[in-house]
Amino acid sequence: MLIEIKVPVFAESVTEATLVTWNKKQGEFVRRNENLVDMETDKVMLEIVAPRDGVLKDIIKADGAKVSSNDVIAVIDTEAAEVRQAASAAEPPHLAAVKNIREASVKTAPPAAAPAEVRHQSRSGANLSPAVRKMVADNQLDPQLIKGSGKEGRIVKGDVLEYLEHIQPVPAEEQIEPATAYTPVRSVPEQMPSRVEEERLEKRVPMTRLRQRIAERLKEAQNTAAILTTFNEINMKPVMDLRERYKDKFLERHKVKLGFMSFFTKAVVEALKQFPIINAATDGNDIIYHGYYDIGIAVGTPRGLVVPVLRNVDNMSFADVEIAIQDYGMRAREGKLSLEELTGGTFSISNGGVYGSMLSTPILNPPQSAILGMHNIVERPVVENGEIVIRPMMYVALSYDHRIIDGHDAVLFLVAVKQLIEDPTRILLDI
Repeated sequence: MLIEIKVPVFAESVTEATLVTWNKKQGEFVRRNENLVDMETDKVMLEIVAPRDGVLKDIIKADGAKVSSNDVIAVIDTEAAEVRQAASAAEPPHLAAVKNIREASVKTAPPAAAPAEVRHQSRSGANLSPAVRKMVADNQLDPQLIKGSGKEGRIVKGDVLEYLEHIQPVPAEEQIEPATAYTPVRSVPEQMPSRVEEERLEKRVPMTRLRQRIAERLKEAQNTAAILTTFNEINMKPVMDLRERYKDKFLERHKVKLGFMSFFTKAVVEALKQFPIINAATDGNDIIYHGYYDIGIAVGTPRGLVVPVLRNVDNMSFADVEIAIQDYGMRAREGKLSLEELTGGTFSISNGGVYGSMLSTPILNPPQSAILGMHNIVERPVVENGEIVIRPMMYVALSYDHRIIDGHDAVLFLVAVKQLIEDPTRILLDI
């Protein structure tokens, strides 16, 4: 039976995608749920998998092709005779023998060996994310040699970059068997020239769809909104003291660290309740007031900035927020976020402080009307009760659309966030 492989239905905000890399060749045998092709939208990287075992009979859309929802990109033939023939061709006799030996050893091995086998599989290449898999292939690397820092030893993009920075070509006199020796992509000349000529290299690469979309949205925000930014500073000592007091118990009970983002996220929601215009959006000549609080959390990834959304944050606990942010951050870096998780949002928070930013003016995330920018924490002298003391201070910035938000409301909103962070018990008591 012939089965058409179609592009999944996109969200309303996504109209087109690009097929990045086919992981299987035409005529090859494929197994059910095996990744056939990596597809990039302007929001996420997706994997299109095989629905059944079969032979990849025809690839209709090649690498780099632009596709839309429900486009047919390939055809799989699931006829039993051809599948068996392809499976036999895909597995040479010596590999089949190795497989039989491995299966026999697994049957006789103690149960405790199973986790090690799982870790081995995750490092063999089968469990690599699309971005990591492409980097490994482009640089002709062996995943077994790369130390993974992700969950259960999973290799993330940062691990590959670090590996590339530290690997060195093996000198000829020290080379071992060709199967295990490192072969550099660029060979070193046998004789270095007496004079090293200056090289002025340039490299032209097309923007990814995500980078194009980021550029479009930022320019749209600048062209349509009257963006203004107001600033304030926050004494982080009360939150830091509270966090230090309960971080161990919080981690023990909820299996996640207590960070600053949960405090700011909950403080933002309480401030939005006081100033609903900050949570509003524009639609033509209308203002849409949202009666719910979906907060976007900006996450930096190797492919660019994405903003996954926490839904109904007013109903979430501190632990819920921390768990969700940790999960979003991990899956964002691996390109595993869904389109639904990146859609919507009534207000956003961007934390440039994790990169060392002291002060910035964040740009709106349309159609939202405001965004909070957090920055790094620096000990500075401040005046308290007539005395100069040293306190851990953070500058915060609120960028807002001055078309619908007056400076009065913007300033008071930021003051409310400041007061809630400097006295975090007010968040719990709703005062």
